[in-house]
Amino acid sequence: MTPGALLSLAAISLVAGLVSGLWFSRTWLAFTLAGAATGLGAALSVLLGATDWEWRSAFSLGGEFVHLRLDGVSAMFLALLCVVGGAGAVYAREYWSEEHYPASAPRGRCWWSALMLSMGLVLTISNGLHFLIAWELFAVSAFFLIRLDRQRPEVRAAGWLYLAASHAGTVCLFAFFSLLAARTGSWELGPMREQTALAPLFWIALAGFGVKAGVFPLHVWLPSAHANAPSHVSAIMSGVAIKMGVYGIVRFSGWLPVPHAAGWVVTGLGATSALLGIAFAFAQNDFKRLLAYCSVENVGIILIGVGAALLAVTHGDATWGRLALAGALLHVWNHGAFKALLFFGAGSVLHATGTREMSKLGGLWRTMPWTTGLFALGSIAVSGLPPLNGLVSEWLVYLGLFDAAVSGGPAAWAAMPAAIMLAMAGALAMASFAKAGAMIFLGAPRTQVAAHAHECGMGMRAPMLTLAGLCVVIGLAPILFWPVVARAVGSWRPAWVTMEAPVPLVTLGSVHAGLAVLVSAAAAWLWRMAHVNGLRRGLTWDCGYATPSARMQYTSASFGGIVSGWFRWVLQPERKMRRPRGHFPAEAIRLERVPETVLERILGPVSAVVIQASSSVRRLQHGRLQFYILYVVAGLIALGLLVLLGGAP
Repeated sequence: MTPGALLSLAAISLVAGLVSGLWFSRTWLAFTLAGAATGLGAALSVLLGATDWEWRSAFSLGGEFVHLRLDGVSAMFLALLCVVGGAGAVYAREYWSEEHYPASAPRGRCWWSALMLSMGLVLTISNGLHFLIAWELFAVSAFFLIRLDRQRPEVRAAGWLYLAASHAGTVCLFAFFSLLAARTGSWELGPMREQTALAPLFWIALAGFGVKAGVFPLHVWLPSAHANAPSHVSAIMSGVAIKMGVYGIVRFSGWLPVPHAAGWVVTGLGATSALLGIAFAFAQNDFKRLLAYCSVENVGIILIGVGAALLAVTHGDATWGRLALAGALLHVWNHGAFKALLFFGAGSVLHATGTREMSKLGGLWRTMPWTTGLFALGSIAVSGLPPLNGLVSEWLVYLGLFDAAVSGGPAAWAAMPAAIMLAMAGALAMASFAKAGAMIFLGAPRTQVAAHAHECGMGMRAPMLTLAGLCVVIGLAPILFWPVVARAVGSWRPAWVTMEAPVPLVTLGSVHAGLAVLVSAAAAWLWRMAHVNGLRRGLTWDCGYATPSARMQYTSASFGGIVSGWFRWVLQPERKMRRPRGHFPAEAIRLERVPETVLERILGPVSAVVIQASSSVRRLQHGRLQFYILYVVAGLIALGLLVLLGGAP
């Protein structure tokens, strides 16, 4: 079947799922999976060699003809949407079941279908007016999914913050598309690189799409939304929804001319997001908030690659830009896979224990072995460690940055700091997930809830196994995915369409495969020897204490105390301390909270001033007609004085 026919089937299936979701959960799941499968088929057909698909309607919608397009770039993101959307639908049937959430589960199914459908439209629409409509539908669908558990005040606050930030970004996008239509005379979208006068519009698009992508410091909505949403919603928000912002940046930096400084700015934003995002993640005690800040870091990694590609375009289409862009686009996929896996794992923990605080967990590996193993695999992938997929895409970005630094020229001054900050972010990511894994799954249970946790069912486990398998396959055989990535790179920059697979990528795949065999063999040998010699479990060394308790273990704050101190200037931690007093102190308290610095220390005070000024101005509207006449007369007098003083011709 042609890509157009497959996309039509996908749209019909998702609409059917939207209609049936309120009443029939199994029917909804069947339609959703059918839509995901056919959408994935359409995307893969384009990525694996079919010509770009394009369709124009014979009817108008809002005064504009519908124009749809599926090329390598949009197909790359569409494939990710279908995989994570389908996996999340399966996961949700057990995690957010109608048995436990009779009121919100049916609504959640409908909004899930609406979210997938609207994001699919965003990826295929080539008309600015219709793009804005689909973008707003996408934002509203995500808002209602975030607020599924709206009885809790923190969930309602997170939803409103997300909606406010989304609309702020939409205002920028409305300005971008309106100015673009005014200068080109049409709402139609497509390649326009030869119209150099359009280059300044890139900054407006970067602001609008940057809000949705969660680029630091525009990320203020992201931590609370991802932390308070149901875990399957967090998975699609982190794995796919924020990639819509990345898609916008990639899409329009490829279609439109960009300013010469664009590569420098995007690379700088990416490096800053990568380093500060993971610094905030390391300081968190809420494991879902940790995962949310880690998404800021990974968006930064993607933007480093995109920024390097923009720099390469302004430096004669340098080959190192192709590697960096390939790494960025592959990291879009990799991050979607392992971050959805990690949020599913977090949902399994939350489903079993009812808490997101790492200081109340511990020892879950005994009762939740599947979740522990899959979370550990996702942690290895997100940390960029061999032999999984996270290292593959980061390695391509590194290769591009290293080649840019070696080639000399002005671009080297952006590539070298970006590579250093990327390496620092990678080290902190490894420390962050070592902390998360240790606090949640290792040691002794810190509470009775953790001690009596239970493993999730197959309905939640199967999507996690699927995504874990994807992480392993990309890590062990990255060369198999190179044609897909190369097609997307060629769609972004037609001059790069003949891009060949880099030799280091083949070598990396071979090393990963060999390492996986060695690790598997060593683990099998150790397991066999342990059973032959007999296993005996006991407490770890307890410094001589006769009766150690769970409270004597490391906490999340103590684990990351030293490294968090390095970033105290941006984390701005708040402490509450009550020191022990007397020979037999009754209690002592030391609490530490890391605020959302940008939101609480910058935007919050500014918003308070604006609200106070607005409240003061409202006093002028009091309903007394004589005062309104006085305002008009005063305004006319002021205009007359302006004319008399020569302020206007």
